[in-house]
Amino acid sequence: MKQFGLRVPVVQAPMTGGGDTPQLVAAVCNAGGIGFIGAAYLTPAQMADAVRTVRTLTDRPFGINLFAPLPTPDLPHTAERAVDRVAAFYRELDLPEPTVPKAAPSPFPDQLQAALDTGAAAFSFTFGMLPPDAIRAIKARRMFMMGTATTVEEAVALERAGVDAVVAQGSEAGGHRGTFLGEFAAGMVGTISLVPQVVDAVRVPVVASGGIMDGRGVAAALALGAQAVQLGTAFLTCVESGVHDAYRDAILGAREDATAVTRAFSGRPARGIVNRFVKEVDVAGDSDAVLPFPLQNALTRPLRTAAAARGRAEFLSLWAGQGVRMARRQSAAELVARLAAESDEVIAALSHETDGLRGQ
Repeated sequence: MKQFGLRVPVVQAPMTGGGDTPQLVAAVCNAGGIGFIGAAYLTPAQMADAVRTVRTLTDRPFGINLFAPLPTPDLPHTAERAVDRVAAFYRELDLPEPTVPKAAPSPFPDQLQAALDTGAAAFSFTFGMLPPDAIRAIKARRMFMMGTATTVEEAVALERAGVDAVVAQGSEAGGHRGTFLGEFAAGMVGTISLVPQVVDAVRVPVVASGGIMDGRGVAAALALGAQAVQLGTAFLTCVESGVHDAYRDAILGAREDATAVTRAFSGRPARGIVNRFVKEVDVAGDSDAVLPFPLQNALTRPLRTAAAARGRAEFLSLWAGQGVRMARRQSAAELVARLAAESDEVIAALSHETDGLRGQ
């Protein structure tokens, strides 16, 4: 991470869906951290537009993020049940009746080429392993490459594949789980347990992610051996964030017990604030009523788009981590500065206390 010249060891997590606007990414970079464009849902043209805007706002290094390519899922024979489960919500928002979505070709090849052409300093990915040719292409551009792991086994696999750093995603993290080896339940390891075990298992730098919202979390992660931290939820309530007001207000009004891991919106486990949609769709023991990722994501997208336009938070995917109670309304620069100041204060206080113990 030293090659980026970071003044603060803070990575703004890539947040697909509009949360990480070019303004947010640039503000984080200018404040001394590094911002990432979550480009998994962007077309190459949209990616290029986002990068152009970032470059007009900062001359600092920035990163770009994609989902690792996944096999095309089979359409389950129970697909109509999933459609029926959301049909009433469509009618409530006066939308046309939903239909079974069709699997689309993977956008990854075109997205990868567009990402390589951005001139970004870093490339991160999640949901699995990149194909060997993609890794070679990224390395040929000398982009700093980071992969997401939720277990030590995944971290070791990423290191062997050639990543330059591992993002250790604890179970507290908001958004989609990055698990790709084994069952999702097995990857639900807390940040404070996961980070030091990953640090001990790999030689590349480790970036701690999950539940970190203030300087105390930054100091704790550094004490556990991480070289930097990655925050997502904390940046969603910043003024530069692109989330709708209903989403931002939901985070600012949430408590630590307000989130859960759900497949309701996208078909892949993700942590977010529990709302009406989650309660009524992701019913325990009825997994047949949710399509696999990304089909469920396609099925719910029109509903989420309409809900955002109308401020209906009960139909939004309110991705957020377990540290929501610590979220604040502020600018990205204020957040990064506060993280730096608070972590310095914590480290200094701990050093003073340690000196006192040694003198006893």
